[in-house]
This record gives sequence, C-alpha cells and structure tokens, in this order.
Amino acid sequence: MIRVLVAEDQSAVRAGLVLILRSAPDIEVVGEAADGEQAVALARELGPDVVLMDVQMPRLDGVSATRRVVAEGLADVLVLTTFDLDEYVFGALRAGAAGFLLKNTEAKDLIAAVRTVARGEGIVAPAVTRRLIAEFAAKPARPVTADPAVLGSLTRREREVLSCLGEGLSNADIAVRLGMAEATVKTHVSRLLGKLELRSRVQAAVLAQELGI
Repeated sequence: MIRVLVAEDQSAVRAGLVLILRSAPDIEVVGEAADGEQAVALARELGPDVVLMDVQMPRLDGVSATRRVVAEGLADVLVLTTFDLDEYVFGALRAGAAGFLLKNTEAKDLIAAVRTVARGEGIVAPAVTRRLIAEFAAKPARPVTADPAVLGSLTRREREVLSCLGEGLSNADIAVRLGMAEATVKTHVSRLLGKLELRSRVQAAVLAQELGI
C-alpha cells in the first residue's frame, strides 16, 4: 500500500482529495493536515510515502513545508495547487518536490501521479512542463563541460542517466534506453542525486537542462 498524507487547508477540497485517493485499492490515506505546520508534524509522526501538499496554507505555506519534509527525508512530496504561477512552480521544485500538479487534474491522473511519485519518479503537469521547457529554451545552451565541478564526480553511466532525466524519461524508459535493469537505474539515480546534493529527480532534470546535457 502507498501511504499518503493529504495537506490542504480547505476542508471540502481535502475531503474530495481523500475520497479520490481512497478509491484506489493500493493507496491508503494515513493522515490529513489543515496547514503546513501540521503537515510537517504529521509527516514526522506517520512516516507516509507521499505527502500531497497544497501551496497556499496558513501558518506555514506549502513550499516551506515541502522544504522541511524533503530536507528531513520524511517523504516524497507531490505539490497540488490551483495556481501555475512561476513563483509556485519553481519554488516547489527548488524545495525538492517530486511533482507538481494543478487542482483541475482528473481523478485518475491524480492517482497515477501519486503512484509515480511513490515509485521514486517525478511528474509535472503538462501545462507546467510547457512553461519549464519555454524557460529553458529562452536560455543559451551550455556544453556539458560548462561546470566540471558539478559533473566531475559522476561516472559515465551516471551522466547518461542524468541526460535521460533531463529528457523526462521514467526509470522504465531509461532502463530500455540504456539497456539495464530498472533496479540498476534506481541505484544510479540515487547515487547521482547524492553526489550532486539534489533532493529529487526533478531537480536533476532541471540541472541537466541548465547544463545542456
């Protein structure tokens, strides 16, 4: 079972999210939080696999709460919000969120996103992906050797995996592309995140794009 903590300050919306998630046979909602502080506290107490985190909440906003949850290694965070403004998108990704969805996401897509994040993969709403791509396209490409201090610690295979992450490939897709087991891909992803001091594969994808890999 995938253990999920739902953090949303509007009770009606939170109830709807819980109802959707509980309709999936492999998802268990282990807790509900009405603000960011409570979300962090419950993540520490309950040890969920995924925290579904709203952005705009009282006491502590979702981006700050995400930063705490990720920094302490409490769970993977899937950010859910009504807004697709850059400050929220980039703020959530910088905080280490594994995914970013808008609240108008279909129920089946929300469930699929939770499953994706629980597998250790990242997901970003299509509308947000287009914005990220446009942001990177507006920047001049830099060669892989632009920052040897960043990439020097990676093995050749880890660089290949990082390049695949930059393309938005899943672990299964990377395994096919590079001809290795999916479990081996997960190991490479974990190692390169550690070497690059990144909190999520989404951050790794952003770095790969920035370096032109």
